[in-house]
Parts: sequence; C-alpha cells; structure tokens
Amino acid sequence: MKAVVYREYAPDDNYAKILKVEDIDSPKPKPDEVVFTNKASALNYNDIWGMRGVPIAIPLPHVSGSDVAGDVIAVGEDVKGFKVGDRVVSHSNLACRVCSACTSGREFDCTRRQVWGFQTGPLWGAYSEEVHLPEVNVSHIPEGVSYEDAAAASMTILTSWHMLVGRAKITPGQTVLVMGGGSGVGSFAIQIAKLYNCDVIATASPDKLDKCLELGADHAVDHRQEDWSKQVFKISKEIAKTKGQAPGIDLSFDHIGETHFNKQLQLLKYGATLVSCGATTGYDAKIDLRHIFFKGINVLGSTQGTKAELDEGLYWMGQGKIKAAVDSVYTFEQAAEAHTKMLSGKFFGKILLKPEGA
Repeated sequence: MKAVVYREYAPDDNYAKILKVEDIDSPKPKPDEVVFTNKASALNYNDIWGMRGVPIAIPLPHVSGSDVAGDVIAVGEDVKGFKVGDRVVSHSNLACRVCSACTSGREFDCTRRQVWGFQTGPLWGAYSEEVHLPEVNVSHIPEGVSYEDAAAASMTILTSWHMLVGRAKITPGQTVLVMGGGSGVGSFAIQIAKLYNCDVIATASPDKLDKCLELGADHAVDHRQEDWSKQVFKISKEIAKTKGQAPGIDLSFDHIGETHFNKQLQLLKYGATLVSCGATTGYDAKIDLRHIFFKGINVLGSTQGTKAELDEGLYWMGQGKIKAAVDSVYTFEQAAEAHTKMLSGKFFGKILLKPEGA
C-alpha cells in the first residue's frame, strides 16, 4: 500500500526533501486491533515536531498522522465492537489502560501513553492507505458526519472538549474568551462554548475574524493589535451590563502561550479560569502572580482527553450542533505543500491529506 514516509529529519523544515510516497506492507490485525481504510486524514502540529526531530527524536522511518477516518476492512479475533464496513475514526491517545490513572478515567495522565502517529513507529501512522489501531482507540462515526469532518475533528474536538468540559467545567451563561479561534482547537472551542449558551469572544488574525463569527462567536478581536486585551475588556463590559455582573472573562481558552498569557490573566474575573493546552508562540511566559492569588484564579493544564470525550464531541457533530472547519484538502503526493501551509499559519481550521482516489 502507499504511505507518506520520511527516513530522516528536516530541522530546516524542508519537507519536500524528506517526504516521499512509498510502498509499505499492508497491516494485518492483531487479536485486539481494527484495520480500516484512509478516506481522509488531518494534519497536526506534532507532524512538524516529528519531522524536525524535536522535542523528541521519533522512530525512523516514520509515517506521521494522528487523525484518520475510513471504513473497517478487517478486525482481530477479540474485537467485539466493530465489524467490516463500519465507518470509524481514530482516537490517537495510546494509553496503557491498566495503571491507576487509566483505571480511574484519566487516560490522558498515563505516564506510558503515546500519541499515535507522532511517537509511534517505525511506519505506524495515519498517512497510509490502510491503518491499524487497538479497538479501544477507534470510534464510530455518527450518521451524517463525513469522513472529512470526522478526521478533522479527531484530535482537535477531543482536545477542546476536554479543555472546556472536562477540565474547566464550563457552565451556561459564562463569558468565554477563545484565543486563536481560527485554529483547529479554537474553531471547535467556539462551537462548544456556544453549545453551552455562553457569550463567546474569539481572537484571531484579521483574515480569520469573519470566519470565527460565522462559526458562532459573538465577537471577534484581532489579537495581533497592541490593544487587543483592552478591546476584549470593553466587549466584556457590554456583556456584563446585560447580566448585571462584573466585567471580565469567566473562562479563557488558551493555546497561544507566551505572548498573550499575562494579558489573559488580567482579563479574568475573580475566581475565573484559564485552561491551556499549548504554547505556539513560546513557553516562557512572563506572568504577574498577583492576578492569580489576589483574584483566586484557576490556571489549568490540559492535554488530549478520554475516548468518552471524543465520542461526546462526535455525538454533537452528528446532531448538527458542531461542525468541522476544513480549510483545504491535499493528496499524499502534495504532503510537503500541505505541511508548508500549516507551518505558515495561513489557514482556518484543519488541513486534510488523502490517498489518491480516496
């Protein structure tokens, strides 16, 4: 079968040099595994980290990709929940399932967990014509949800749902700030917050503001402007007047990190929450601790999520309440171009990668 393979790292981000479409062996299921076709797969930033070989040196030769949707073509003898022909999507958090974290429902805290397609290998990821995963790492795609939307949602709706619902315990009526609303996680965060009947202020670059509003954000602010936080606070004051509450943000959704972190803390109300899943602008944020202890702010970290949370997000997609924002679709042969576009940041939502003819 065909797969997108690289056999050396590209610390200079020269993807065209290393990414090649190669023939590799088709998978055969282990007793607990499901094998399914690749009808659509989605790019994530961990693909970039993998090709750079940092922050960890991933196995070579390597097939990237953590998000993929398709049709089941084979199942292992111990598989009970899936059959040939089922429409499925990957859950990329490979946890041990037996440690105290896993057995208490915190598989995202498993110290032995790996992100499939990033840390796994050699030659075990989504960017191949057929893929294989343990049954516990596969979910059914609800009727009415396309392969493309399921692939675009796999890791990002999981991350966003876990951040807002699992970690931050979002409640109806809150004023929610979604940083980077044009990203995969941000686009889902806007919609999850609206599902909870919250007032949503999204930030994004100027070319993405209208699309944030189309997804359901009540307000959109250019976070590249020097006074972005003042604009957000002004909006929060108007929202507060309608509720008879103090101005400010109840819940801030962050994955931007260093450049905007302290401003978010300033915007939070007393007892409010900031939940973070990443730091695309850098991790060395300078913060004023007085915002945290004096206002009793909750700062929460978040990564991945449970399979149950993925299924909850997919359920609401099946109900038509949440949709994926798909920016563009590329073939395996265009993998270098697709990753270059992702690195540029000039896209909205998710970029997809498909085998020829999928």
